[in-house]
Amino acid sequence: MNYMQKFYETKRLILKVLDEANAGQVLDYYMRNRDFLEEWEATKDEEFYTKETHEIQLNNDLENMLKENMLRLWIFKKDDEGTAIGTLSFTNIVRGAFWSCFLGYKLDGAEINKGYMTEALKKGIEIMFNEFKLHRIEANIMPKNKRSLRVVDKLGFYNEGIAYKYLKINGRWEDHIHMVLLNDKV
Repeated sequence: MNYMQKFYETKRLILKVLDEANAGQVLDYYMRNRDFLEEWEATKDEEFYTKETHEIQLNNDLENMLKENMLRLWIFKKDDEGTAIGTLSFTNIVRGAFWSCFLGYKLDGAEINKGYMTEALKKGIEIMFNEFKLHRIEANIMPKNKRSLRVVDKLGFYNEGIAYKYLKINGRWEDHIHMVLLNDKV
């Protein structure tokens, strides 16, 4: 059964599954936020900042979504559906005895502290728990990323501990706090 819908709505946002035709919007998002995201992400080479790279990535995302291995939704404000302001992704979906996934998200630097990410993630969590029937969502966040920790705290995630030197971010191995949200309905 395929759970993927093309878009979802919240009070202020549209959450969309994008395809290669939207590569320009995705590239625009990354170009606008290149400096802002640098501190929080793996180092990107110049090839990343091309339309072709994002066409390939969007196609790869769609293939993985059709296999139900992931769900990536791009975030748009209802009053500006032409400009992506962020994305949320539920990746490495595992079923069997685990029924879990990893959560990743990012928001436009000009749109932080407006509640958009909390609003988008509430909808994403609802989708993963109610439609995908997952039991567990895991988010790994650097201790210095206080804004991100506040978001998952508001959503009910709890701290399962530190993963030391977990991911290479901006050229350095960084510790991450392992935050988890459980679905009590499964």
